[in-house]
Amino acid sequence: MRPATARPVADDVGRIDVEPVNAAGRRPLYRKRVKIFPRDVSGRFRTVKWAVLGTVLGLYYVLPWLRWNRGPTAPDQAILVDFPARRFYFFAIEIWPEEVYYITGLLILAALVLFLLSSIAGRVWCGYACPQTVWTDLFMWVERRIEGDRNARMRLDRAPWTGRKWAMRAVKHGTWLLIAVGTGGAWVFYFADAPTLAADLARFDAPMVSYVFIGVLTGTTYLLAGHAREQVCTFMCPWPRIQGAMLDEHSMLVTYRRDRGEPRGSHKRGQSWEGRGDCVDCQACVAACPMGIDIRDGNQLECINCALCVDACNDVMERVGRPRGLIAYDTIAGLGGPSADGAGRADWRRLRVLRPRTVLYALSIPVVGVIMLASLLTRQDTEITVLHDRNPLYVQLSDGSFRNGYTVKIQNKRHEARRFRILAEGLSDASLAAMGASHDDITVGPDRIRTLRVYVAAPLSATPAAVTEFAIVAADLVTGERHADVTAFRRAE
Repeated sequence: MRPATARPVADDVGRIDVEPVNAAGRRPLYRKRVKIFPRDVSGRFRTVKWAVLGTVLGLYYVLPWLRWNRGPTAPDQAILVDFPARRFYFFAIEIWPEEVYYITGLLILAALVLFLLSSIAGRVWCGYACPQTVWTDLFMWVERRIEGDRNARMRLDRAPWTGRKWAMRAVKHGTWLLIAVGTGGAWVFYFADAPTLAADLARFDAPMVSYVFIGVLTGTTYLLAGHAREQVCTFMCPWPRIQGAMLDEHSMLVTYRRDRGEPRGSHKRGQSWEGRGDCVDCQACVAACPMGIDIRDGNQLECINCALCVDACNDVMERVGRPRGLIAYDTIAGLGGPSADGAGRADWRRLRVLRPRTVLYALSIPVVGVIMLASLLTRQDTEITVLHDRNPLYVQLSDGSFRNGYTVKIQNKRHEARRFRILAEGLSDASLAAMGASHDDITVGPDRIRTLRVYVAAPLSATPAAVTEFAIVAADLVTGERHADVTAFRRAE
């Protein structure tokens, strides 16, 4: 067998590396990661990304501190996941453990919105609002402020370790760690009263689990946003592979208009544009890409549709006097027609938003939303649950009547104490007794569940069959509201 040879391969930052090649001329299945140094760009899409970044980060850090008055017995934090009380508070909405289907509904809504956006505009979630993208953008902004733009960072990366390099790297990683700590610190505020927990954290009196979660989120944020970066999107996240099922030839993607750009080549001022394309092969789109890909190679798994290459290319086109839009949002179907008008703008009349899949997603969203809203508006603030004893199913008393035992739970979802009377309805001549309390006056605390041991006795004449259905009712002594749960009364055959 002939020994492996080597051939030069250009990496993502323009350097020439030597990559081993086997005797058959094939590249190895694994190649060491080539560090990417994205260039800072300005333009419409970069501005949108900054606006989204500021909005989502602002919401993330501010929301735990918002207050919402729910009464003297309930927490006043607007958004709170209260594990000790087993409640989820979202402004005026309070979710109990048995109402977890509301969380399921929210997840379904989020998925449908994501499917719709992906069908229309590709991976806009990945390019603008994904937490990995947002925090990576923030970390790269810090990196640029400390180490400089692309060329300066590349020179610093190749330079030997001097005092200046150590100092710059220490400041950069220290700032990253501060942001990562702030990320973990903000997360735990969603699970406890934010002002109280902040004071406890400062005094080192907070529960150990808070410090553990802050530490875990600090480590993951620092690792994923500071070091892994594009590898998370390419190798760890399943969404690039899943989204393929939601795209078609009419989905908007960041594309290179090959019919206009080729044949590409360098261009000098004063040269004619006859017989050549508009692409001057300046590599500006590659240098701006945070994923390190060349959009001119076509649609790729790694592309997150952030459109930074569009801003970079438009800037070059303006400087060489050619129309903007050589790289732009377009559809696969649209690439077969005229790429742009005389000013380089896309012909949006060719965009087909209404398609079977987009219509299906768009109709599903309000259906799920209306179902959830109707459920929220009609849900009861009081529930009664009755569980029949399994052993014994019944007891025959000395007077010949039968007695059944039940576990009754009364759930009061209001933030005020309430009084109830427990009744047995649908079973003639039945008597009801509650252990340790008077069934005529049962007090249930605010936002609480009270569990009662209840016995119902009935004569043989009241039960024509071995199993007779009836209802145990909780009647509010103040408002008269009645809440019932149907159960069974059992006797001997």
